[in-house]
Formats: sequence, structure tokens, C-alpha cells
Amino acid sequence: MATYVLIHGGNMSSDTWNLLAKSNNFPPGIHLANHCWDGTVKFLTDHRHRVLAPALKDEYACNLTGHIRQVCDLITDHDLRDVILTGHSYGGMVITGVANALPGKIRRLIYLDAALPEPGQSLFDILELGLEGANGNVPVHMDKASAYVEKIQFDPANLEPIPKTYIRCTQSEFKDISRMAERKITAGKHNWTYLELPSSHVPMADMPDAFYDMMLEQAG
Repeated sequence: MATYVLIHGGNMSSDTWNLLAKSNNFPPGIHLANHCWDGTVKFLTDHRHRVLAPALKDEYACNLTGHIRQVCDLITDHDLRDVILTGHSYGGMVITGVANALPGKIRRLIYLDAALPEPGQSLFDILELGLEGANGNVPVHMDKASAYVEKIQFDPANLEPIPKTYIRCTQSEFKDISRMAERKITAGKHNWTYLELPSSHVPMADMPDAFYDMMLEQAG
């Protein structure tokens, strides 16, 4: 049995999810937070794994440091070990900070079409760098919430020994950002597994079966 901790990204709307999933899984006009993982949690739990998917505090009321602390507290309060820590989108910032703080607790990091920061970068820094070659603009729906503009500080040496997986969604609206992550990994980053899905930024909605299988494989 493996232990997964799943960290969501920005607070996705149910309208976005339902459009991608071509269904009415959620009532219109609400925000999903950690509920974007509902199907993933059920699938992994059905395969006898332990899964925790916390709801991050509101990104306007809580900064990146607060989100990192929230997940660290979850891991320590539940005495979790050998954690497969997964971050989607902005969640890549969070899991990087958590792994820096608790490297001995982490079995694997999974970045799902996620921000892959360098020390001193914010999510907005990464977005701006990734889009320089496209239209040069951060997507209009990305507000400058506190969590998105705080620059992360970490020691890369703490993360180096941890096995890591990057799942790039090739039809994502953020494919220019994830291509930058791909280049970093293929340029010589060690201890990485690089995977692709021909999905949107939210494979849990539009390619759930393929995504679930990928997640299951990460348990070894």
C-alpha cells in the first residue's frame, strides 16, 4: 500500500470541469478546490492505497508559505511516511516547498502539468518566462493572488535524491510553460521520469482513465 497526498492547483470552476469532462459531474457556478481529485481518490483507494487530498486555504487569504506549511502539518500530524506527493498546476510550487522541508518523508514527487520552480521564482515568474515565446502575456484569468506572486526559497540539494515524475499535458493551455519544464528535465536533471498525456491541463476531467493508470504506476 502506498500513501498519496494530492495537492490541487488554482480553485477551478465546476463550469470548466464540466466542459472538459463533457458531463455535469458538478453543479454549475461553484469552485472545486480539492474535489478535482475525487475520481483519483476513489480509483487509488479502490486499489488499496491510502489517499489524502486536502483543500488548500483560499489563495487570496493565504500565501505560498502558508500552503506549504498546511501540507507539512498534514504530513506530520498524520505521521505519514514514504509519501507520493502530487501537485497539479500551482500545486507544483507547494510540493516543491514541502519536499524541501520534509525530504525524508517523501517517496516520490509527481508534477502534473505543474510549475517546476527554481529558487527565487514565483508562479507568475514561471508563467511570464514560459509565455515569452508565445504571446508574452499571462492568461487573463490568472489573478495576482498572494500565493501566486510569492517567490519560493528552497535548497535543490534537498530534492535531488527524491525520485520525481513530470506528467506533461500536451493539449494544455499552459503547454508553453510545461515545455520549459520538459527542457529542464531533459537537459540533464537526474532522478526524473518524464511522461506525456494528450490531454487538457486537467486530465482528471478529460482523460481520467489514462491519468489514473499513470498515477497507479507511480506506486511501483
